[in-house]
Amino acid sequence: MSALVLACGNATTTARPDALTVRHGLDLVELPERPGRGALDPVLKSFAGDRLVVHGTDADLAAVVLRLMRTDRLGAVAVGYLPVDPDGSRVVPLWGLPRDRERLAAAAVSGEVDPFPLIRDDAGGVLVGGGVVDQPQGVAYCDDETALRGRAKRIEVAPDPDGGPGLVARVTRGGLFAKKVSTHHGRAFQIGCLRTRFERDGVPTDAAKWTWYRHTEDLRVARGLL
Repeated sequence: MSALVLACGNATTTARPDALTVRHGLDLVELPERPGRGALDPVLKSFAGDRLVVHGTDADLAAVVLRLMRTDRLGAVAVGYLPVDPDGSRVVPLWGLPRDRERLAAAAVSGEVDPFPLIRDDAGGVLVGGGVVDQPQGVAYCDDETALRGRAKRIEVAPDPDGGPGLVARVTRGGLFAKKVSTHHGRAFQIGCLRTRFERDGVPTDAAKWTWYRHTEDLRVARGLL
């Protein structure tokens, strides 16, 4: 096993992963936040190992996974994750990662590798932790099932940690004292609505339609302690 640590954005200054680079003797590459093709592809091209450890945010992790997908490296490279803020990460509970930093580092560097659904979207991105649609008014489908017709307070979409068809969508209707949540499992979730706020792995945008769907190849995640 040969691993490389990718320290993204302010991870290089605020929470440098010394436990990985010093104790485990790993090389480290510093990258900008949410590294794109120009910054990351040369690193991936020269990388001959079989595991990348992303030190950063959920959005940084998604950016790295996107480039692995675009360069056809999903099947060859496992991905470990050391978040700068484990309590604020959606990926940590989704992957079942420990919150203790020492155990997080151990899981990222040497943990067992499991296949995990990789979710794409029709805007050219991927979803590794969670997507949110705020106050949607429109129509949404999970595969052939109607998930929403009308208004909702919030819709949350995430990879299904149990595998299943691929993703899970939770639609929350009502207010504080009359909340109703419906859960839907499928390979794809699509929505058309009045323009509203979307969020994918912590990065906001505005849109009037969106589709998330399972990629044909799974992500290989390092999450089990040996």
